Amino acid sequence: MTDANARLELAERAATAGSEIAAEGFRNNIAVETKSNKTDVVTEADRQSQRRVIEVIHDEYPDDAIVGEEDDELKEVPEAGDVWIIDPIDGTNNFVRGIPIWTTSVAAVRDGETVAAANVCPALGDVYTVDSEGTYLNGERVSVSDRTDPETFTVCPTIWWDFDRRDEYAATTRGIVERFGDMRRFGCAQIVLGMVASGALDGTITNIAPNPWDSVAGVHMVRQAGGQVTDIHGEPWTTESRGLVASNGEAHAEVLAAAREAEAHCGK
Repeated sequence: MTDANARLELAERAATAGSEIAAEGFRNNIAVETKSNKTDVVTEADRQSQRRVIEVIHDEYPDDAIVGEEDDELKEVPEAGDVWIIDPIDGTNNFVRGIPIWTTSVAAVRDGETVAAANVCPALGDVYTVDSEGTYLNGERVSVSDRTDPETFTVCPTIWWDFDRRDEYAATTRGIVERFGDMRRFGCAQIVLGMVASGALDGTITNIAPNPWDSVAGVHMVRQAGGQVTDIHGEPWTTESRGLVASNGEAHAEVLAAAREAEAHCGK
């Protein structure tokens, strides 16, 4: 087994172990706390899940760095070395409301480049994985949609806009509904990116800079499935980027234009 294959196997195993911990608290009257604002929530399931993921990883790679949403783990991705990026429950607001759209995400990164990743979604029964060859949903290789007409696209706004940025959210949704056939919002960026990779969605947009645990795994999935991911300016997306625009690549300029509605609205 190559090192890349070993890291993919471990990413899926660690994400599965963490998701099992999280699933024990799902729809189980778990206590909810807030962090930075009223809609930024966390549960003990988040913390326990992250600790379990780290345990599984460090059993194999005890010296690798960890970037994680909860506790005192790193919050930025180091430029060099082997790093694991963890989101124990992406979609915590869904989780605490009993909505099954949430995932445990684990990505393996080396020298700033994603090597492999897994997003395990126990309440949906879905597992998204990605390696050097492609992107897979429940073990079957997937690809982005082949739609070319934006009026047939379904596009999703993603990442959350705080109360002081709701004008940008409104402008983003207006940019979508004026250009595309339909809009969805799911409240879980990693699953949304997986949906773009698998062709269920044709694009997703935000002008907000996403955290690495909300984005790195899914971005790699879209790219390996044949899609395109840029920042708000149309440059290739990195963890340092502002905004995230992912699409099937067939009408990326139009998807990007919808994302820029928020920028124009706010005069940025």
